[in-house]
Amino acid sequence: MITRYTVISLGVSQLICWGISYYLIAAFGVRIAEDLAWSESIVYGGFSAALVIMAFTSPLTGQLIDRFGGKVVMTAGSVLLALGCGGIALSYSTGVYYASWMLLGLAMRLCLYDAAFAALARIGGVHAKRPISQITLLGGLASTIFWPIGFFLAETFGWRAALLIYAGFALLTIPLHLSLPTGRFDDQAKAVGNNTVTSFSPATVTTKEQWIAASLYALVFTLLNFLNSAMSTHMITLLAGLGLTAALSVWVSTFRGIGQSLARVCEVLFGAHLHPTSLTILASMLLPLGFAIGLFSGQFLTAALLFAFLFGAGNGLMTITRGTLPLVLFDPNTYGTLVGKLLVPGFLLSAISPIVYTYIIHHFGEQTALIISTVLAFIIFALSLVLKSRYHPAAAKE
Repeated sequence: MITRYTVISLGVSQLICWGISYYLIAAFGVRIAEDLAWSESIVYGGFSAALVIMAFTSPLTGQLIDRFGGKVVMTAGSVLLALGCGGIALSYSTGVYYASWMLLGLAMRLCLYDAAFAALARIGGVHAKRPISQITLLGGLASTIFWPIGFFLAETFGWRAALLIYAGFALLTIPLHLSLPTGRFDDQAKAVGNNTVTSFSPATVTTKEQWIAASLYALVFTLLNFLNSAMSTHMITLLAGLGLTAALSVWVSTFRGIGQSLARVCEVLFGAHLHPTSLTILASMLLPLGFAIGLFSGQFLTAALLFAFLFGAGNGLMTITRGTLPLVLFDPNTYGTLVGKLLVPGFLLSAISPIVYTYIIHHFGEQTALIISTVLAFIIFALSLVLKSRYHPAAAKE
């Protein structure tokens, strides 16, 4: 059973873990490059290396959570987060720097959303849908809270001391992860007898249907990760290239976080009875719409604001469906193992996405980058339509 305390603990841990790992490079990257006299490509390459490690360790991480639960795996992630942040803080050579980032990549896979989702699925089975939505509320505020904290700490104490403080934040998440239940939902269901009612039953029964559903899921979230990584790196650059001032581009980009948080709040408040395939349609529909409107950002400020807001809202909701779709498509008992394998392509493409978009922007311009993004977002929407047509309960009855 997933208690309110478990949801709060995981929500707080996601806020901290995302803030001190995934969003670390944005807060300290420029300072590290200037202090060590390294090129920004070398400095930011550490983050790409971390994403590659996330990809290669994803299947094993999923298996470990299915077997041992989130308590063991995510606690180990907390320790590795502290070591990774400390390692970067003490880096004076590229070898130590990249080794620390690779350690941080393993840590991120052990304790960010996908690990938390798998842990909740193990504890709650098909009843993990609402808790998965709820923990993303705090996690979605990570950049909003930790970017200012990081900038303040670096300005006050220097980036090395700031990262050692980040290591201290990582250690604070250890008791949060140690509080996670060790039981499995299937065992709890047997303990109370056969009267346990589940919200959904797996939509894929045959091997063929499992393969089709897994392929569609992997394609959707591989393309989404590619776009999300590109926008995390280049949204401000895109807006500036379309004609907005640098300061205005930064301000407009904050609407991405606003859209993400508001969409997740709405889902938690009003989406209790919304099937994950239906939520995926709604979320993925916002993405091509946002990018298409973004093409007019240089002419209309409202278009720029809508672009950032709609992308944030769509991406925020898709994070939820990334966790809840496997609950209705597959057997929750193998959630971590299966999803861990399906996310590998997404992690790999997210590592090269910033480089690809840098090339596109430099050689073909910001408009072309947005057009390509619109096409990719529309493909995500089309694949989501196929998912719903095959695996929504109403479709199954026809």
